[in-house]
Amino acid sequence: MPKKGTRGAKAPVGDPSDPQGMAASLASFLEWLRTKGYSERTVGNRAEYVTAFILWCEERGITKPVEVTRPILERYQRWLYHYRKENGQPLSFRSQYSRLSPLRAFFRYLAKQNLLLYNPASELELPKLEKRLPKHVLSASEAEKVVNQADVTGALGVRDRAILETLYSTGVRRSELIGLKLYDLDAERGTIMVRQGKGKKDRMIPIGDRAVLWIEKYLADVRPELVVEPDEGILFLTNLGEAFTPNRLTQLVRHYVVAAELGRQAPAISSAIPWRR
Repeated sequence: MPKKGTRGAKAPVGDPSDPQGMAASLASFLEWLRTKGYSERTVGNRAEYVTAFILWCEERGITKPVEVTRPILERYQRWLYHYRKENGQPLSFRSQYSRLSPLRAFFRYLAKQNLLLYNPASELELPKLEKRLPKHVLSASEAEKVVNQADVTGALGVRDRAILETLYSTGVRRSELIGLKLYDLDAERGTIMVRQGKGKKDRMIPIGDRAVLWIEKYLADVRPELVVEPDEGILFLTNLGEAFTPNRLTQLVRHYVVAAELGRQAPAISSAIPWRR
């Protein structure tokens, strides 16, 4: 099993110049994903898990996609089921699913491109996933306590309050909030436009009056002091006048969640903020 940090790596198998080899097939698949507009995160995930399968095949003398059959894929599926991590724990069914799903996409691509006569993964049954609610979802009162942690007597506190209010009011993902531009807010209609959000789709989202008021205060009193020319129109800026990175936004929100002392573990903030609205 490849270690973390290998996402997007090329398959270290076979001869890359062999058009029928695993390495060339994977490279072609990843290039196709990019031309179809898939995010680099998706491309990286699929590269990582297809590479893991290729390495597994190499250990068993399988070096070309044409040599892969449904029984081989089912054997790999059983291997994943019995695999144990360093701590001795098995892979969850969700983790097994995440590793097998890219293989179905990989072989479907090869079959559609007539690089294989048939798709050996077409009837591969993936593990059934349990339906789970998000962990550590904050209640309305807990979310109120979090947004009130920002010290609005200072400029950055006003900015942070505007950010927290926007997240709470709209439920946008962190990557979507980072990408908001000045013209995406329609204060009169009470909406924000998320452009190229999840699935690379634009959508209009309602935003509450309180969040709009805090954004307007931030725009009037704080952003002019943060912006660095040329102004690219990013709505929320760091103290250096730059757009937030996902990790920096996560750290900012986590700081206020911890400061709220909710009496339980702080939510693991990732692509979405776990607040119940």
